[in-house]
Amino acid sequence: MQRLLQRSSRHKVNPVITGVIILFILIAFPFFLGAQEDNDPDFEPDWVEPNIYAYSSGDQTFVISLGLTFPTIFTGNDGRIGDMKFRPKLGGTGILNYNYYIHPYFFIGAEVSGLFIHTLRKNTLFIVPIGVKIGTQLILWRFEFPVTFSLGMAWHSYLNILYFGMYLKAGLSVYFRATSNWSFGIASDWAWFPQWTKNDKASRPDNTRNINGNFVHLMLSARYHF
Repeated sequence: MQRLLQRSSRHKVNPVITGVIILFILIAFPFFLGAQEDNDPDFEPDWVEPNIYAYSSGDQTFVISLGLTFPTIFTGNDGRIGDMKFRPKLGGTGILNYNYYIHPYFFIGAEVSGLFIHTLRKNTLFIVPIGVKIGTQLILWRFEFPVTFSLGMAWHSYLNILYFGMYLKAGLSVYFRATSNWSFGIASDWAWFPQWTKNDKASRPDNTRNINGNFVHLMLSARYHF
C-alpha cells in the first residue's frame, strides 16, 4: 500500500498546469468555431451591409428636371452660322422622364418636356418634345453619372406659326444618391431642333427653307428610385 501511495504521488497532476491547459482551451475554442464558419460556403456574416444603391434588371426611376435654356447655334439653308436674323434670349425648360433598367448599367425610357425662349422683339417660341431615350451610367460610391441619347418629335409654336418635326438630344448628368429612394443632381443636354419648311419666295432654287436650332439645357434634377 505504501508503494502505491508513493507511485500515485509521483504522477499527481500539477494544478497550475491544469489551469493553464483549461485557460488555453477556453481562449482557442471561439477561434476554432470562427474558422469552421469561414470555411462554410453557406455562411454569411451578419455584419456585412448589402449595397442598397446598386442597380439590377427591372429597377425603375422617375426624374423631374427644371432649369435654363441657352440658345447657341442657328443656321439656315446654306449652313452658315449666323445667317438667321434670330437671336433669342435666355429661356427656361422642364423635363419629366421615366427609365427602366434592362441591365445594371443600361436603361431605356421615355420623356416629355417643354421649353420657351424670348426673342428680341419680346415674342416667345414654345417647343414641346416627346421622345424615347437610351442610356448608360457610371457609378462611383454614391455618385452616378448617366449618359443619355433621345430621339422624338416636337411641336413648335411661334406667334401664329405652328410646326411639327423631329429632334435629337444628348445629355450628361451627375447625381448624388441621398437615400435608397432619392437622388439629386445637375443635368445638362444638347438639343437639336431642325425645321424644314417651304420657302415663300418662288424664285429660290430650292423651295424649302431649313432652320437648325441648337439649345443647351442646364437643370436641377431629382430622381425617384423604385
